Amino acid sequence: MLSPSPVSLLCALLLCLPLAVIFTISTPSSPSTTSTGGVTTIPNITTTNKTTVNPPPTVPRNSETHNSKPNKAITVPPPPSLEEDNDDSLFQLAARVNPNPPVTPNKKLAFMFLTATPLPLAPLWELFFNNTPKTLYNIYIHADPTFHYDPPFTGVFARRVVPSKPTRRFSPTLISAARRLISHALLHDASNYMFALLSPSCIPLHSFNFTYKTLVRSNKSFIEILKNEAGAYDRWAARGSDVMLPEVPLHSFRIGSQFFILTRRHARTVVADRRLWSKFRLPCVDRSTCYPEEHYFATLLSTVDPRGCVPATLTHVDWRGRHDGHPRTYGAAEADPGLIVALRRARPRYGGDGTNGSDVSVTKRRDTFLFARKFSADSVGPLLGIANDVIFKD
Repeated sequence: MLSPSPVSLLCALLLCLPLAVIFTISTPSSPSTTSTGGVTTIPNITTTNKTTVNPPPTVPRNSETHNSKPNKAITVPPPPSLEEDNDDSLFQLAARVNPNPPVTPNKKLAFMFLTATPLPLAPLWELFFNNTPKTLYNIYIHADPTFHYDPPFTGVFARRVVPSKPTRRFSPTLISAARRLISHALLHDASNYMFALLSPSCIPLHSFNFTYKTLVRSNKSFIEILKNEAGAYDRWAARGSDVMLPEVPLHSFRIGSQFFILTRRHARTVVADRRLWSKFRLPCVDRSTCYPEEHYFATLLSTVDPRGCVPATLTHVDWRGRHDGHPRTYGAAEADPGLIVALRRARPRYGGDGTNGSDVSVTKRRDTFLFARKFSADSVGPLLGIANDVIFKD
């Protein structure tokens, strides 16, 4: 066999060199990988002329969507971490929960406190919840972060504060705070059946057992819905003439207490709404008639489902002779058994007497007030003194 000469080998090498160069240039390089703890990671590849879009928020794994059938009694984990200034993401998550009542013997009441103080009447509420199974209720607190809470929330109120934002009167921030509370309550526990919004100056007028039985037997929300109130036009036009149109015509505008009790279905309606909220979220140009928290919820539910509401609040308040935007405050000297009995016997004011589209049978109703406001901080001592023998004795 003939051996190749050095000249022939050199010629062959010269012929193959261009092909090798072309192949090297044409072949893309693969990103390097590193293995850490058995997990292979690929470093980020920087690209240009591309816009990164964050994926839409997803429902927590154990949370049920409105497409599901029964609403199982499952306590879900808190919603995923959201940007503090991004309420829309929170509301979108909450709007996806199952609006149907929970299929469980232990329906829960969601007590939602909207506050900018350390809950001065907390000792009375502690007695209210004392010895009550945790399977019957949840507590949620929206605490304005611009205030100092000393003492901090303790006892049944410990670790119950939801991510909160500053609130102020004559602005839609109180509506946002209530929607924030409702959203967290919807996402937190699928067993929450009724949602009660309360102020730090509220007290219970009955035992937990009486309150619980009254609310779980109802399939309607309790929310004051008043039509043709004095000054309604000025309140409707507080953002400017015709600004509320076309979403909220004057004939659909309602007034009511900002403290209410909603069914699960209506709670979901509130957080899912965008149409009316697009108007009520606008700033007022006339502060003297700007009380959006007294208008939004009543108008929304009157528009969407008036027959699903008892058009009255179950939180007693005394506005007689008041013209400064604040109801009467009961002090320590007034906090006696006679006051509690009188508040219990009072009849709620039923809005419209059927003219707002609600069931005309409201004219025959006589629901019992479950809560009352406003009570001063120094009234807590006298209230504790009559708690077991009067307030919680049904």
